Amino acid sequence: MPELPLIGRARQHANNVAFRSVMTSHTYQQLLDRSATLAAALLGEADDLNEARVALLVAPGPEYVASQWAIWRAGGIKVPICLSATEPEWEYSLTDSGASAVMADAPMAAKIAPLCQRLSVRLVNVDSIAAATTKVLPEISPDRRAMILYTSGTTSKPKGVVTTHANIQAQIESLVTAWEWSAADRIPLFLPLHHIHGIINVTSCALWSGATIEPFAKFDAASILDRVRADAYTLFMAVPTIYVKLIQSLEAASPADRAAFVAGFKKMRLMVSGSAALPASVHEQWTALTGQKLLERYGMTEIGMALSNPFHGERRPGAVGVPLPGVEVRLKTEAGKIITGEDEPGEIQVRGPGVFRAYWNRPEASAESFDDGWFRTGDMAVIERGYYRIMGRLSVDIIKSGGYKLSALEIEAALLEHPDIRECAVLGLPDDTWGEAVTAVVVLKSDATLELPALREWCKGRLSVYKIPHRLRVLPELPRNAMGKVTKPAVRALCS
Repeated sequence: MPELPLIGRARQHANNVAFRSVMTSHTYQQLLDRSATLAAALLGEADDLNEARVALLVAPGPEYVASQWAIWRAGGIKVPICLSATEPEWEYSLTDSGASAVMADAPMAAKIAPLCQRLSVRLVNVDSIAAATTKVLPEISPDRRAMILYTSGTTSKPKGVVTTHANIQAQIESLVTAWEWSAADRIPLFLPLHHIHGIINVTSCALWSGATIEPFAKFDAASILDRVRADAYTLFMAVPTIYVKLIQSLEAASPADRAAFVAGFKKMRLMVSGSAALPASVHEQWTALTGQKLLERYGMTEIGMALSNPFHGERRPGAVGVPLPGVEVRLKTEAGKIITGEDEPGEIQVRGPGVFRAYWNRPEASAESFDDGWFRTGDMAVIERGYYRIMGRLSVDIIKSGGYKLSALEIEAALLEHPDIRECAVLGLPDDTWGEAVTAVVVLKSDATLELPALREWCKGRLSVYKIPHRLRVLPELPRNAMGKVTKPAVRALCS
């Protein structure tokens, strides 16, 4: 059996630069060599990890990809976890996935070591692994499970989305075809690598194509704009929140600097926005400032990307385009009717080789998520003049903020631990910067008072930074239905 296609593709580009920074560069061959060394260290005396779960906690860059490839080449399942998550969030991912090991760089290894020791999980510090003796690596079939990526659903805890190597390959090939990736492309990476946007759309598509990635520890407008000025990139992918911040930076820049930045953006062949709805006003502002028409697309952790505005053709503000290559999309009403015409809303359902296999250890949730082989996204859409337009979630308990899909129930559970909060409801309210601002609506205990800065400070260490509420509303009571359940549409109405 031949090696994984992703590895074979890297061999075709062996001498190309895969990662470049101000100080260093790494070729595809160096990634292949390093991943072989790390895979041998992971295997030890074993011949094959046989789908053992290995959590990955490494900063963006060549070592992250070498570690990812090492897990796959050794026969393991990669479980990417958030660098900035709290210890309870890490513990949940490790225990739910049944991870047998954590691969971490030195800074993260120091942070997660106590948890690994408590859970008896092997900790592999990649920075301490030097060249190893040559080891024959196992043959990996495409139908093997490759990754468990955690995503918040309508339950209070994230679900593990299981994808195979074949699923991942299909997701990559669809985007490489649609967006015409090539080895000549250069792209910055500042999106998190525990999220499909950074893992698939940026990193995997670039490396499949022989392109060059420039990694950043996090998004920093000044650093990014300096590189844009230098014509460092041909592609750019970001979430709407980042485009809002770049607009602010451009507007605040001197005329000379703004002209240089705009010239850099204009030379790029493609700029993409995703992971949350892009306000039409932001789309139009960006075009007015830079001349670039952002390409908006739609996808989910479970399916990869499904819909996209065209690379060639109209990129319509407020719409997410048409199905990508190899992806089937249909709309279905709550009454069970398949929609064949325009202007009739229905749930987006998706079928194709990129669609995930199942939720990890959740057979009931997996079964409920499919309708005769079609994945039920839980998003409502309508077709208008040939393009799909997203209308919103079927569930009110999902918040899309800053490119993240967040579970309101998970945030509520944390807030209820606050000593002054008696009841709470969390929802997302429209926001030009964040897409949806995480909003906490609370009922306080007798004689208690609470201000937003104090609540946000209390949340640190209990919630990841992107889950901390942006807004706070204090009510005397939460509206309830006849069954005593809090009705979030009524809460939303009170806050509007």
